[in-house]
Amino acid sequence: MTRPILYDYYRSSAAYRVRIALNLKGVDYESRQVNLAGGDQKSPDYHAINPQGLVPMLEIDGQRLTQSLAIITYLDFRFSNQPLLPASVAARAHVLALSLTIACDIHPLNNLRVLHYLRDELGQDQDSRDAWYRHWIEEGFAALEVLAKDQSGDFLFGDGPTMADVCLVPQMFNARRFNVPLDAYPTLLRAEANATALPAFAAAHPDKQQVPA
Repeated sequence: MTRPILYDYYRSSAAYRVRIALNLKGVDYESRQVNLAGGDQKSPDYHAINPQGLVPMLEIDGQRLTQSLAIITYLDFRFSNQPLLPASVAARAHVLALSLTIACDIHPLNNLRVLHYLRDELGQDQDSRDAWYRHWIEEGFAALEVLAKDQSGDFLFGDGPTMADVCLVPQMFNARRFNVPLDAYPTLLRAEANATALPAFAAAHPDKQQVPA
């Protein structure tokens, strides 16, 4: 297999998810940084290969894959080791629901382009943008704590990492960046602690990535 290429940004939550998944699957890949803060994602060259102008994008098996959960699902089917979705239909639906609570209900509202729109088009100051950011994390985490609790173990679902944990860890990183109190979410904290102790999660942390110049 030709070495996959991940179009990445060190602090992108969505790219962070894919780095974790690649590491869990033991896939050696090349990271190419797309500097979101510098506007690289808007360049004609990048739009020519990814019309959305977002990260991550993964080149693998002759494909250009976009959207982090679609990429993670591809990796889960492509590489059978360390399954990220349970075999049971009901359990799989549950893990997907936990994952989507983060990837669809929390993260998009706090995406960089949304924060820039609040600043540039709606004139919201830093304090207002930070309050917006914290609100959506707190609302989403409160629901996620309840949804996950009954079927959690060491991780959000059971005693092994799943797609839900792959989504959780980057969102917890963001929550801390914006000083969101986390004591009300013991299930999330336990899952995060167990996940980040694994080398695959630790190696994907933003502090371990190349920072664009």
